[in-house]
Amino acid sequence: MGKENLGEFEELVLLMVAVLKDCAYGLAICDEFKAQTGRVATIGAVHATLNRLETKGFVASTLGQATKERGGRRKRLFEITASGKKALLQSRDVKVNLWTQIPDLSIQKI
Repeated sequence: MGKENLGEFEELVLLMVAVLKDCAYGLAICDEFKAQTGRVATIGAVHATLNRLETKGFVASTLGQATKERGGRRKRLFEITASGKKALLQSRDVKVNLWTQIPDLSIQKI
């Protein structure tokens, strides 16, 4: 697998998977995305992104147990892989490096 860059939405979804740990599935990721960013992510966009991240090797998925609440359906649970962690760290490092290069940057709360 070659070096893959993360888009902003991919990075945020991957961060949500890392934050949610064992509870990372589509709807929980949508809810966490809203709670953390104040933005709404549709379930379709999240699933498409998770599929893309899985293809890139940044997440792996397994099927959870069937539950009565879900009518016997199983949740597809996601976890971040070592490659996903590496991609997040690289993304963070690039941004931190750029931020530190801005002279006399003053960010004030509005």
